[in-house]
Amino acid sequence: MAGNDWINSYLEAILDVGPPLDDTKSSLLLRERGRFSPTRYFVEEVITGFDETDLHRSWVRASSIRNSQERNTRLENMCWRIWNLARKKKQLEGEEAQRTAKRQVERERGRREATADMSEDLSEGEKADVVGDVSAHGGSTRGRMARICSVDAMENWASQQKEKKLYIVLISLHGLIHGENMELGRDSDTGGQVKYVVELARALGAMPGVYRVDLLTRQVSAPDVDWSYGEPTEMLNTRSSENDMKETGESSGAYIIRIPFGPKDKYIPKEFLWPHISEFVDGALSHVIQMSKVLGEQIGGGEPVWPVAIHGHYADAGDSASLLSGALNIPMLITGHSLGRDKLEQILQQGRQSKEEINATYRIMRRIEAEEISLDASEVVITSTRQEIEEQWRLYDGFDPIIERKLRARIKRNVSCHGRFMPRMVVIPPGMEFHHIVPHDSDMDRETEGNEDNPATPDPPIWSEIMRFFTNPRKPMILALARPDPKKNITNLVKAFGECKPLRELANLTLIMGNRDDVDEMSGTNASVLLSILKLIDKYDLYGQVAYPKHHKQYEVPDIYRLAAKSKGVFINAAFIEPFGLTLIEAAAHGLPTVATKNGGPVDINRVLDNGLLVDPHNQQSIADALLKLVADKQLWAKCRHNGLKNIHLFSWPEHCKTYLSRIASCKPRQPRWQKSDDGYEKSDSDSPGDSLRDIQDLSLNLKISLDGDKGSGTLDNALDCEENASGGKNRLENAVSVLSKGEEQNPRKAGSMQKLDYNNSKFLTLRRRKFVFVIAVDCDMTSEYLKMVKVIVEAAGENKSGFIGFILSTASSIPEIFSCLKSGGLNPMDFDAFICNSGSELYYPSSTSEVGPFGLPVVADSDYHSHIDYRWGGEGLRKTLVRWAASMNDKKGAGGGQVAEDESRSATHCCAFKVTNPAMLPPVKELRKLMRIQGLRCHIIYCQNGIKMNVIPVVASRSQALRYLYVRWGVDLSSMVVFVGECGDTDYEGLLGGVHKTVILKGVCVDARKLHTNRNYPLEHVVPSDSPNLVESEGCNNTNIRATLAPDVSISNPKLFKNLTRVLCNANTSEGFQPPRDVSLREIKIPHNHLGPPRLGQPPNNHSILAFFAGGDHNHARKSYSDTGKTKITIFKSTTTSQNPKLLRANGSSQVVLMC
Repeated sequence: MAGNDWINSYLEAILDVGPPLDDTKSSLLLRERGRFSPTRYFVEEVITGFDETDLHRSWVRASSIRNSQERNTRLENMCWRIWNLARKKKQLEGEEAQRTAKRQVERERGRREATADMSEDLSEGEKADVVGDVSAHGGSTRGRMARICSVDAMENWASQQKEKKLYIVLISLHGLIHGENMELGRDSDTGGQVKYVVELARALGAMPGVYRVDLLTRQVSAPDVDWSYGEPTEMLNTRSSENDMKETGESSGAYIIRIPFGPKDKYIPKEFLWPHISEFVDGALSHVIQMSKVLGEQIGGGEPVWPVAIHGHYADAGDSASLLSGALNIPMLITGHSLGRDKLEQILQQGRQSKEEINATYRIMRRIEAEEISLDASEVVITSTRQEIEEQWRLYDGFDPIIERKLRARIKRNVSCHGRFMPRMVVIPPGMEFHHIVPHDSDMDRETEGNEDNPATPDPPIWSEIMRFFTNPRKPMILALARPDPKKNITNLVKAFGECKPLRELANLTLIMGNRDDVDEMSGTNASVLLSILKLIDKYDLYGQVAYPKHHKQYEVPDIYRLAAKSKGVFINAAFIEPFGLTLIEAAAHGLPTVATKNGGPVDINRVLDNGLLVDPHNQQSIADALLKLVADKQLWAKCRHNGLKNIHLFSWPEHCKTYLSRIASCKPRQPRWQKSDDGYEKSDSDSPGDSLRDIQDLSLNLKISLDGDKGSGTLDNALDCEENASGGKNRLENAVSVLSKGEEQNPRKAGSMQKLDYNNSKFLTLRRRKFVFVIAVDCDMTSEYLKMVKVIVEAAGENKSGFIGFILSTASSIPEIFSCLKSGGLNPMDFDAFICNSGSELYYPSSTSEVGPFGLPVVADSDYHSHIDYRWGGEGLRKTLVRWAASMNDKKGAGGGQVAEDESRSATHCCAFKVTNPAMLPPVKELRKLMRIQGLRCHIIYCQNGIKMNVIPVVASRSQALRYLYVRWGVDLSSMVVFVGECGDTDYEGLLGGVHKTVILKGVCVDARKLHTNRNYPLEHVVPSDSPNLVESEGCNNTNIRATLAPDVSISNPKLFKNLTRVLCNANTSEGFQPPRDVSLREIKIPHNHLGPPRLGQPPNNHSILAFFAGGDHNHARKSYSDTGKTKITIFKSTTTSQNPKLLRANGSSQVVLMC
């Protein structure tokens, strides 16, 4: 195993400790008789196979002690440490075996229950449709899909697709994504996935029938990365002429779209992006809506052109894609690239870290949950190999190949699946661009002396950089290209090379291990692997035979392959497990035979290309033998080269994209559809959604978009300027749409159905003109305390005579419960603009018409929202399963009368509601969610109101998604929303905390709900954006604190607050420790990012007192300019200690502060 080469040095270091034990039955306690042998103990009792660098260093120090007795004692202690480590590893392996057995039992139980619901038996023909059916799980690469084997066939296919105008969205969040000169290997986040998604986007953009491809990623404007990563837009395939633009369209092609989210000046690893996912989704949603409208003008006849699919890459992008596709009702695809459960099991098997430690380091449980969510929402899961399905995806609760087979058979027969769904697994090997690769025959031959003296073209610089390492550069080159990561198994390769003398005599070894400046600056793991390799080179005296250059550019990689092929060398990928193996395809395209691991994707690649040998990566002798065979046997080498070049077209990007587009075409088309359009209402500029790419000029669209939109956003003081125009526009707004939808209330379960209601006076249109919307999402019982909080929040908006602040109530309760509660507290339900009920599965608008709606209440249910969230809703099949589960819970607990019971009065078309007598008897929500997933039931399970209620709603529905729907449907700007939540809440609480909206946490409210979060898969802290400027806290739920938290944006509606406004001017550097929220404790004038504007009320600016901070130097010119006004009194503090003014000054002890008052 990588990193364990020091075990041999341990044994060698302790050989002289004492005579070996001849009696095999001797006890280890012979130490007491002076005959203890650490060597014998180590060999006989210790299980090797672990990697502990610290242990290695300790052993080296101990073995270097000259005193034999002291050395003996220390080495004995080391042996006990190793034994304890091995015992811990055995314990972890036992625990893993128990988890595996438990998972198998749960799977079998879930299969039985799912099969029991599906009453019709499979026919004999369908029984023959085994789990390994190639159409679902991949077979041989040649038989799995129809390949295009000629240029004519591709042209025929292209002509059939030419009339289509598809818009596709790809998402890849982490790493540094660039169209050219990618910094692959810069860090663990910028690797093969970055190259894959960029080339996929570029290839799709060039396909016939595809109009536009957007690759969404994170905008990074950090000082330690190139400035280009802060550019909002980058075009991937440029047009060659004006004719191309006329033929393809103004906005056609492939683009990298960088969405700002997370810390604006930091490049952070993927493990710490989770708290900011919601912010990305909101920004991406804005971009997609805007782009759909632009494309609609160009190619859609004025109707928006929505994406045909949203494709997430990796767990974080899968989570984002599930939210974005749910908000837009668009099909989703997922490619895992690397899966969390597989990584977790591999790390646990190493025995170095506990599950808790792994989770703290890698946020692995949040990653696994994101992958489960992706399975819930995806139509298609794209994998590179069959191994990825059979050994990785099947570890997940949300995918069972046996149930998937049965569901697929029932779908073919048009038989009900009883609300069960499984994503379609499709094997599509990654493509590659081959047009620039020309493997000339001359590359195979040695150059003549004349050619060396007069080369036609100069050799690439990277050649000389590699050749300088070799004593004899003419020998064939064994090439390995991988990061210095333990799982890449480079140390085993070096040992195999060093221990095989015939191989050393015939070939050189080249190791391209990323880029490095200083070993000490590398990450601990990578540095450890590199140091191990350097020690092995020294141990086997491989100087002059091994090259390991420090730097190479991405564009130089093809030259490296060419050099290896020119020397008649071999490419090797000896990773312990390789999910796919793109480098193997690249090597084959340059005419290199390959040696590859037999674990993972290389098996499929080798079956197609037939250009090399497979080896056991743990067996050094196997690796050496395979390399020697290819290097020594020239006929075999030539045959493998020929086969690789002949079959490489099967991995081309056009071939990949053709299969990819056919899979998208097989998805059921979905997009935002409204039963009644609102064309009669021409939205003004002030009502349009804010643009997604703010403060940029998109060259591809020739659109200039301002930071806050043209007129669509801003602070409430801007809103008040247009109050005088509101009354005239109100009637025009409210009379723009007549009847949205129709329906009849048949039973309580269909409470969301629509009656023949007129929308003329409904308040849904009022949402369009709100400049700010208060969303009250405090999760507590419908009691007097709840009513008090609602009243306080409403009062915090001031008198609100202008009506530019709207109110939405978001709760787990049903609409009758809400109306009853509000009326009991003297609140008028008509003062609210919308009600998000049943945890986000129902959406209602108050109506002032004389007719009544559902439950006899003056409300209108949004049936468009019902169709929007209907995706994969299990309906009656899900309800029956939940009722059976509740019965089993009651039987298990022996609860008389039942602890869990269906609540039909609160249930609705898209909500199965249950009431809970004893919340302590409920299993953790993660266990129930797991149970549903195992049976193929996709739903969102929420424990509500301190656990006394449980709502089960569609998987794409939630209270946070309902807010995004309001943006998609009615154009309610998400950044204008202020969401009020408690210190904790229902189990969907985390979804309300992130995003571009402001979230106000009311401290001390809903603290009891913490018990619902005690058994989470991952800590709440891993997903809360605590450093976001949009997340603020209010000390309790009272009018003063809420206004202070929201000022000036909201409290400006009360002019009295601005009578004596003080402005704070500060040029102190935050990089030097100055923190305005902490050091300037004037909360009433705390201004959010990008919302600074001149005061519109109170005294004019020239009469305002000014509090100014100046960092560094005397600033005499600044003081003089203020003193010349004759109105300014200046107080100078020579030092800024907290004793002078602890409320104002706590930072920059050396800076000078000027106080003008």
